[in-house]
Amino acid sequence: MSADRASESANERDEIDSVHSLESIAGQLSASICREARMSRDPRFDGKFFVGVLTTGIYCRTVCPAVAPKEQNVRYFDSAIKAAQAGLRPCLRCRPDSAPGSNPWKGTGTTLARAISLIEAGALAGKSSGEPASTVTQLADRLGISSRYLNKLFTEGFGTSPKQYALYRQLLFAKQLLHQTQLSITQVAMAAGFNSIRRFNEAFKQTLQLTPTQLRKSALTKAAKESMIEPSTIEPSTGFGEIDTLGEFVPHYGLTLYQYYRPPLDWASQLAFYRLRAVTGMEWFSPQRSHPQASEAVHLEQEANFTTEVKANGLEYGRCFALGKMRGTVDIIHEPKLNRFKLAIMLTEDSPVDELQLLVTEVRRILDLDADMLQIEQGLSALPSLGLTPFSGLRIPGAGSLFEAACRAILGQQVTVVQATKLLNILVEAYGDRFSLNGCEYRLFPTPEAIREASLTELKMPGARKLALNALAAFICAHPEASVDDWLSVKGIGPWTIAYAKLRGLGDPNVFLHTDLIVKKHLLALYGKTHRLDEAAAGTVNYPKLCQQLSQEIAPWGSYLTFQLWHQ
Repeated sequence: MSADRASESANERDEIDSVHSLESIAGQLSASICREARMSRDPRFDGKFFVGVLTTGIYCRTVCPAVAPKEQNVRYFDSAIKAAQAGLRPCLRCRPDSAPGSNPWKGTGTTLARAISLIEAGALAGKSSGEPASTVTQLADRLGISSRYLNKLFTEGFGTSPKQYALYRQLLFAKQLLHQTQLSITQVAMAAGFNSIRRFNEAFKQTLQLTPTQLRKSALTKAAKESMIEPSTIEPSTGFGEIDTLGEFVPHYGLTLYQYYRPPLDWASQLAFYRLRAVTGMEWFSPQRSHPQASEAVHLEQEANFTTEVKANGLEYGRCFALGKMRGTVDIIHEPKLNRFKLAIMLTEDSPVDELQLLVTEVRRILDLDADMLQIEQGLSALPSLGLTPFSGLRIPGAGSLFEAACRAILGQQVTVVQATKLLNILVEAYGDRFSLNGCEYRLFPTPEAIREASLTELKMPGARKLALNALAAFICAHPEASVDDWLSVKGIGPWTIAYAKLRGLGDPNVFLHTDLIVKKHLLALYGKTHRLDEAAAGTVNYPKLCQQLSQEIAPWGSYLTFQLWHQ
């Protein structure tokens, strides 16, 4: 190395060392844990922190297959944006844009967490229709705070502004599309929320130090090389044997994306949960093949039977969607050796692509892919009053939308799961929009606009419950920015419905549904077993006091305790 280059590298290292964000080791993880995780390429830490390599000026995932750098040449970051702020660019080999998300604020109910959620939903991104992106001031207004305070929150949390945070997320999503799909660069720009191709090219090159065209050529070259590699060479521990393989692509209609998670993940149980509650024509299950007939949804009375079927036959899950003007289907195929899901997305001919990032965000929520199961299961195992041995990898199976989750809750009051699912199928059949794609007809979940004045005569259930559906839909139409807690002002909507909607519609990790009858039954049984109480003695336990204690002990993972008890 020349003296000039050595001096330049030293200056770069000094500049990075001076960044305040580097003074704290990634979140709650110590430097020794980070070192052990990256040296072993432990996928359970993927996305929890990133490794900055000062000698090369890049940052990597913990599972990067490259030769591990020396410890004195690395720094640890708790987010990709902090690594970028330190002047590092993302590694082209392990692709940090594909790492599972890790939001330490999730479940805390903080303003920052809500701001991040809105940004992930595209609050600061433009639309292909030419509609301008919202401003930071408008975002702050939605949060009920000043723009100055919002900037302060992001500066303290990420060392950057909300606008720069959103821009970096857009660029990483564009990078993911360039790597994994054959969408044109113009389509990639639109999908990432850029109204101007020129602005997209400038921001991409300035931030990632490559042009989109250069990155696409690199992806194509690596894809050609990877296509010559035998499947047996894939390393189960890291899952990067086929990392650069481009997804299948049908011009104007479909694409494939890969979404990663941190193990463990119990896909069989999660899929069984969906299957028991499925809506024909809106959801389907099939062997591993693309775009099954929508009529293949089947209802089973025993989730355990289907769990066995999933493990034996490799059944997968699919559903249709409508986001803005974008309509289509997504088939979700589990690839456990690679710790990821393959998303086979098909769009109607007239669908724009500007809601693609929102679709990916929603799929990740539905599958709960960003959960840190290692930390969650440690919390569940540490409940002294229960002595719970948690089922490994049990996640929150989300609903298609917040409104869908609320409708499922209302229809499920005081009836069995099978009866509730029958009512849900009738509701979708009567009031859901339909569309055709590749010769198949699909049904969408009804919108609040369709339900607010619907007669609902098809539903055989108490009139009060029908009126609650009408009233909730009308409230959402009139107050689209209202929080879920505001629904309590709607007649017929109680705390249980609110909690269920948060649990499955928002993916809130801290919803302990202790008033649920099944949860109560299994909770008292576990408590009695742990404390050696007979059935009569268990019935005298102060249940509200016990639940209050558990809520404090398990926070912020109450939702996972709920599903563990449902799964007993």
